[in-house]
Amino acid sequence: MGFISFVGRVLFASLFLLSAYQEFIEFGNDGGPAAKALKPKFNLFIKQVSKNTGLGVPHIDIKTVIAATMFLKGFGGLLFIFSSSFGAFLLLIYLAFITPVMYDFYNYEMESAQFVQLFFKFSQNLAFIGALLFFLGMKNSIPRRRSKGRTTKTKTN
Repeated sequence: MGFISFVGRVLFASLFLLSAYQEFIEFGNDGGPAAKALKPKFNLFIKQVSKNTGLGVPHIDIKTVIAATMFLKGFGGLLFIFSSSFGAFLLLIYLAFITPVMYDFYNYEMESAQFVQLFFKFSQNLAFIGALLFFLGMKNSIPRRRSKGRTTKTKTN
């Protein structure tokens, strides 16, 4: 069972690791294609947050955002392979940040083809979040279950 669990973690983490590797290779001076795809959506998200909360959001360089997402995906994926709760937490942070920004289906009409594609990707990332939360829940429940099953026997004369 342990080997199958390891293979599952490797396959799951490979999604994040390969994506981080591709972004690293294409990074360049401008942040690469990832920055070009993220910048308009990130600016729209920041504008909506500022408008709805009334708070001014400081300027954030898109290259810094891409570098942070590469770190979260790469380091979190590597730690997750070795069954680390911290790695799963890093991947959760990445997904919680990137999902509503990149897959902004709520900005499109329901009848449009782009709405369907973005909603599908959004739902897929929610499933990834659920899988990571399930992993963290199971990881935290196993030690408690073992300690409850053990009872200390006292020797009576």
